[in-house]
Order: sequence, then C-alpha cells, then structure tokens
Amino acid sequence: MLNAPPPTRIDTVMAAIRARIASRACLPGSRLPSVRAQAKAMAVSVSTVVEAYDRLVAEGSITSRPGSGFYVAGPIAPLALAQLGPPRDRDVDPLWVSRQSLEADPAVLKPGCGWLPASWMYEAGMRKALRAAARADVSSLADYATPLGHLALRQLLARRLAQQGIDVPASQVMLAESGTQAVDLICRFLLQPGDTVLVDDPCYFNFHALLKAHRVTAVGVPYTPTGPDLDAFAAALQAHAPRLYITNAGIHNPTGATLSPVTAHRLLKLAEASDLVIVEDDIFADFEETAAPRLAAYDGLARVIQIGSFSKTISAALRCGYIAARADWIESLADLKLATSFGGGRLAAGILYTALTDSGYRKHMEAVRRRLAQARSTTLLRLGAIGITPWLVPQAGMFLWCALPDGNDAAALARACLADGVVLAPGNAFSLSLCAGGFLRFNAAQAGDPRVMDVLARAMQR
Repeated sequence: MLNAPPPTRIDTVMAAIRARIASRACLPGSRLPSVRAQAKAMAVSVSTVVEAYDRLVAEGSITSRPGSGFYVAGPIAPLALAQLGPPRDRDVDPLWVSRQSLEADPAVLKPGCGWLPASWMYEAGMRKALRAAARADVSSLADYATPLGHLALRQLLARRLAQQGIDVPASQVMLAESGTQAVDLICRFLLQPGDTVLVDDPCYFNFHALLKAHRVTAVGVPYTPTGPDLDAFAAALQAHAPRLYITNAGIHNPTGATLSPVTAHRLLKLAEASDLVIVEDDIFADFEETAAPRLAAYDGLARVIQIGSFSKTISAALRCGYIAARADWIESLADLKLATSFGGGRLAAGILYTALTDSGYRKHMEAVRRRLAQARSTTLLRLGAIGITPWLVPQAGMFLWCALPDGNDAAALARACLADGVVLAPGNAFSLSLCAGGFLRFNAAQAGDPRVMDVLARAMQR
C-alpha cells in the first residue's frame, strides 16, 4: 500500500481553520482573519490562503461575502474537547488516559488507572445493600428523590464531616450523582465562559477536561509536598483574578502529598483577600490513616465548598456524591441540579447509605489501608530496582508520583507499554504547564503483577 502524500501548505491552512471551528474558537457567523492576516500568521503566501479559503467554501465549512470577507458557516460545531487548548500528544491527553483505562480488555494491566481493583472493593457490603434495596417499599424503587437527596444519607455525611471539624447541618449537604457531577454543578453555578480557575500543577486530569468544557481559563500553580506553592499562588491571584481554585483534600492526586496546617492557613488568608472560592475534593478521605487538615474545617464553609463520593472505596458502579456548602449556595445548587438532572439517584443513595452504615464497612477500609501500605512499599521497591524514584513517599492512598531516569519520556513509554498490554498514566496528562514529561503516576494497588515492571523495564531500554 502506497504511503499518503505529505500535506501541502494549502492542506495545513485548511486543517488549522477546521480545528478552530471544531474547538469553537470560531463560532458560526464569526469572521475569519483576512487573507493577508492569515498568510502572515501562518507564514505562507497569500495565494495559498486564497486557495485554502476557496476550498473551505466549496466544502461548506465557511462562506464568502464579497467585499466583507470569509465567515464560519453552518450550525455550531459539536464540542471537541481534544482540540481545545494547546496541541498535545494524544497519548498524554487526559481523556485518552481515561478511555484506555475504562475500555481496556480485562487482560490489560492498568497501573495508570485511578481506582482499586474490583476485588478490593466492598463487594459483600454492596450485595447486602442490594438485597435490602430489593425489599424496600415501592417508592424507594420507583419515585424521584427530593431536591437535596436522601435525608438519612445526608445526616450521616454531616456526622462524618463533623469528625473532620466541619460543622455543617444536613440541610447544607446536597447529593449529586458523582463527585464529577458535583464539580460540574459548581462550575455551572459560579463560572462564566472566560473566567479563570486555579488548579494544582500537577492535578487530577479530569479537572482540566471539565474546565475546558466550561470554556474557562485554567491556570496551574506548582504543587509542593505541603500544598500549593504559596508565592506562585499569590502571584497567580494578582495576575489573573481567578474566580475559583479546585484542589484535593487529604491525599493529593497524583502526588500523594498532604496539605500542612501552615500552608492551609496562609492559603485561606490569600483566598479571603482575593474573594476566591475554593472547591475541596475529599474523595480519598477514607484512605487516610491520620486525617490531614481540611480547608473547609478552617474556613467554616464560608468560601470553601467540599465535595466527595465513595466510588474509590465502595463501588464505582454506584454513582453518588455530595456537596457541602453554605446555605444560600446549596439552595441555588439544588435548583441547578433539578434543571439539569431533576431528581437524582434515589436508589443509589439508599444503597450507599446501607453500605456505609453496615458494620463491615469499617473493617473493609481497615483491610484496604493495610493492603495499600503493603502495595506502596512493594511497588516502590520494584520501581527503584529499574531506576524509577518517587517524588515523595506518601503515607496513605494508592498513588505514587514518580520520576523516570534521565532521558526517558513518559508519553513515549506509555505508547510502547500500551502495545504490550500495560496502561500507564504519563505525567503531562496531569500537568497544565506540560512540565511533567519525565513523570508517571502509578497506582500501587494495580501494579502488583510482575509483568508491569517487566514491560516497563524493556520499554526504557529501547
């Protein structure tokens, strides 16, 4: 089979315009740069742009208005998240990492994924809760939930939050269908397109994808072993006037670091002076041996919103999360939830409540924490044997943020290992500044199979 010819300059101009339309940088009816401006921007001749524009007109992507210029045609393009923002290798794209992990054949090893193996989850408690749900009254099986969601579960969550020093009544806790939906609702509530949001660099990669979907500007703040770099945080506040800061509570994803009390206090003072709202994602709370400081506890939920779910400890198939926030915000968020998903998952909330209140859950989590401690230790030894070193040694959780030996590129390793049935999580998927090309995030609970290290060692030697 003959190789396709390389793209011409005309093809390159056409591809650039199509990409801008697909990413909604150019909306229907908007005027394109003039022929001369486009030629200068792409360092091509005017005749090249004229031909490219004429071909785009012929295919219906743009229209020509004599004497006025060229305009984007047709209905609004479907949102293509992969084409938003600066170009990056698809192998380090956050959505690509998620899709590879979720769609992988059962035989594929997934040390780059962000969840525990199914055999580590609370299967016994889930089965017991499902049997209880099957015996419940018909309204629990058939009716919509209330706007805030299952009252008994919200009361339980309020008691759990009180153990972390967060004094909040059940009326200020709203259930969502997941932690991701909780962030999405908050973004819908607080943000407008064009706003700026601060995130950790590195941070949980789905924050990047969500913020792109909301058409806001994300700005990364370097993360240290004790929390965000406060000098960089202050500079970002001054330079960008952000509306929101999204971070992890407790165990940080991907680094495994924990926030120090000193950093927490200074961070809240900066936030107060800048009228910044903080979203604290507490999804890993039950993995902690000793609870780290919570911004929501220090702040009293004045400008901090806490979210969470139990997809990492009970079941990812059971979609139920929560938002804890000040009363007036919860009222508005409940209206927004009704407008976008109406009743919420009443059945899921009931099952989760039964699982959490079962006597076996505490013992389940004690066993998980012991298994994770052993898995972290074993994985670090195996990584060290092939020259991969941790950025820090975390005290809890599943994640190990590790530096590759000099000269290795994480994206290239991910491509090579994928061909051998191993899904990795390259560092730049987590880094907004793309400065983590020499890092990988490992899930210690998913890295026990000896083939993981064998495949990785061979890939580094190529």
